[in-house]
Amino acid sequence: MDQKFKQNITAFMKKACPGEQNPSFDPLPGDGSHRVFWRISAPVSKQSFIAMANPPQTADRERENNAYVMIAHHLQQRGIPLPVIHQYDLAKGWFIMEDLGSVNLQDVVLSGKDPVPLYQRVLEHLFNLQLRGQEGFDPAWCAQTGRYDRTVMQKYEAHYFRNAFLKGFLGQEGPWTGLEAAFDHLADMASRADSRFFMHRDFQSRNIMVAGEKIGIIDWQGGRLGPLAYDLASLLIDPYVPLSDLQKQQIYGAYVARIKDHNPAWAGPFKRDYPYLAIQRNLQILGAFSFLSKVMKKTYFEAYIPHALKTLKSLIEQSGDPGLNSLGQLVSEPDNL
Repeated sequence: MDQKFKQNITAFMKKACPGEQNPSFDPLPGDGSHRVFWRISAPVSKQSFIAMANPPQTADRERENNAYVMIAHHLQQRGIPLPVIHQYDLAKGWFIMEDLGSVNLQDVVLSGKDPVPLYQRVLEHLFNLQLRGQEGFDPAWCAQTGRYDRTVMQKYEAHYFRNAFLKGFLGQEGPWTGLEAAFDHLADMASRADSRFFMHRDFQSRNIMVAGEKIGIIDWQGGRLGPLAYDLASLLIDPYVPLSDLQKQQIYGAYVARIKDHNPAWAGPFKRDYPYLAIQRNLQILGAFSFLSKVMKKTYFEAYIPHALKTLKSLIEQSGDPGLNSLGQLVSEPDNL
């Protein structure tokens, strides 16, 4: 940790927790992020905070930090349960935030308890996030693109899958007959979705914190405007949790019921668009896990690739769309893994 940052944290802790002299600094795993995290604990008052460092060494990281702050303020003003950012320095990439605890949705699911009631509570927060989050949202805050659109689908999902998974992870060089046509068709179908809602873009179990009855959402910096179905797909095809088909159906059904209660006219287009957006998300997952494993040398992500590939095969089969046949044939070949 940068010495100046440590001094700032110590000064913050003295104000936040009077009488504390020696807070502890415990590093936390950052998963797929290049950001670095610590839990800062006060031994006397038992209070704790999260410190994050993301020095803006590149234009991408500078935009990411700005998005982190601007989107957080926007969502908190609309009652979305994000951690409070107590202090930050965009020039240096330093942040001190509320600690939402160490238990996430993945931990709860893996504990063996019936996860469906908890997921139903998560859906309430998701729906509020999507509807309230789009009110007054400024796409200029976004780190990457202001809206989930065809560019994102092609460059950051389909071609990410092709380059990072097929080439980088599997070592294949093609040619993949019909693959680009399948990507184009997939983007055509997914682009039909209404993209005026707020979209988190990484709404999965490790980004949903659970502390008793409280639920918190983290890692919102990739947020932008987008369709309703994408974040639900992220939640349901999440490779980190072993949800059964029945549990997925129950959670999906609960979300559709919520849509119908709010605006019945949205339900039909949502059901039509969901399969294609789920496949788009699945391509992104496989691309990301492959990149993290091979390029970033975070090899523990390899363990989740077989599950993600199996899910992709299933989604393509369930779609019954002949326009995706070439993609389906490619991922069904037995020597892929």
